[in-house]
Amino acid sequence: MITSVFKKSTILNYSLIVVLLLCFFFIYQTSDLFITAAANGLSKNSVLIVLLLASFFLVNFMVKKNGLTKDSSYTILFFLLFLVLFPGVFNNSNLMFANFFLLLSMRRMISLQSLKAPKEKIFDAAMWIFIASLFHFWCILFIVLVYISIIFHASRDYRNWLLPFVAFFATATIFVLAAILFDKTWIDHILNQAQVNFELNYFTNNYQNAALSFYVVIAVYFLFSMIFSMTNRPLILQASYKKMIFAFLIGSLIFVMSPEKTTLCCFSLLCPYR
Repeated sequence: MITSVFKKSTILNYSLIVVLLLCFFFIYQTSDLFITAAANGLSKNSVLIVLLLASFFLVNFMVKKNGLTKDSSYTILFFLLFLVLFPGVFNNSNLMFANFFLLLSMRRMISLQSLKAPKEKIFDAAMWIFIASLFHFWCILFIVLVYISIIFHASRDYRNWLLPFVAFFATATIFVLAAILFDKTWIDHILNQAQVNFELNYFTNNYQNAALSFYVVIAVYFLFSMIFSMTNRPLILQASYKKMIFAFLIGSLIFVMSPEKTTLCCFSLLCPYR
């Protein structure tokens, strides 16, 4: 029944997913276990809702616009399911901002396949990654994906290789100036995040272990199915699928090495499902 409902993209499907997304969000915010989250106030909750919905529509737009999925709603369905698996994201504004900016960056990198305005897209992709790293430092590792995209599409022009450095200095300059003017502790916050922890000691209860296990099984299945079916996909889209695979691997690396492992699996949601 679920297959028949989501095998086509319709307004009903989008409406259903949005309603479920909002329901899970408010259930999490008002549950007894996380009653302190509800005390964050209406303004913060409103920002989180906007980020959730923006990420939802951005994922859908990205895969539809670039022809990465068939005409179905499975991508947004998995988006919802994985958020439900790791509900801590509903109360982690830094992670939600980081994930949103990574999606913006991924959209620009995937659109490089059209070879239109490559310099603007490379600069934008790098800039969004550096902005995401302000909210979660290790997002900066996704800059590797920018250079992978350059190799795939625009490696002949040496100026393209320098654009991420320009984006870095522009973002860093604006951030430092803003920190000096408003709050110097922002710089300390970034420096404190630049730590590595390979211990998986967060998953201490059965639900967390079951959620991670389910996520790993599904993610590995789709990863290998994408790899082995690569040659059957349209040639013009193969580079985009490879970027999706590299994005998943980088997201997994961030999860393993980051001190905060509560909801970092959401980074791997950048990999769309077909």
